[in-house]
Amino acid sequence: MGAMSDTKLRRGHVEDAAALNAIYDHYIRETAITFDLEPWAEAKRRAWLDGFADTGRYQIFVAERAGTVVGYACTHRFRDKAAYDTTLETSVYLAPEACGLGLGRALAERLFAALEGVDAHLLMAGITLPNPASLRLHERMGFEPIGVMREVGRKFGRYWDVLWLRRALDG
Repeated sequence: MGAMSDTKLRRGHVEDAAALNAIYDHYIRETAITFDLEPWAEAKRRAWLDGFADTGRYQIFVAERAGTVVGYACTHRFRDKAAYDTTLETSVYLAPEACGLGLGRALAERLFAALEGVDAHLLMAGITLPNPASLRLHERMGFEPIGVMREVGRKFGRYWDVLWLRRALDG
């Protein structure tokens, strides 16, 4: 059986907080993919999840296999200034064992379909370099590179570059 036939894509909710932290904490501890330096408390993750809705600009979907959440994709505010409101930042995170199965793309496609008709113009993605898997995923999803911010994050005793990509939303 294929990875997708064993996977349920659904909206994320506050009960997923511990599972999402387990996924995200791996990237905090082991990689520079996120610039968070400390794991999130479950209360912080629950409050974060409360910021998503079933409609509108800020949505989250999770991938579940055998009753376990193994990934998520979401849109969130790009910047705090009101003129940025129609620009959304995207995030996709998978449990290490779920990488390479097509779940990232499936989650992103589900998320982007849910954004149809929403008052949003542009999707942005920031990728800490190097991250060839994330770059490949975003290029396959129609994102185009727009620039690199050099040495903007310090983690593990070194500075990291972030590649920014954009994708216009239809409609």
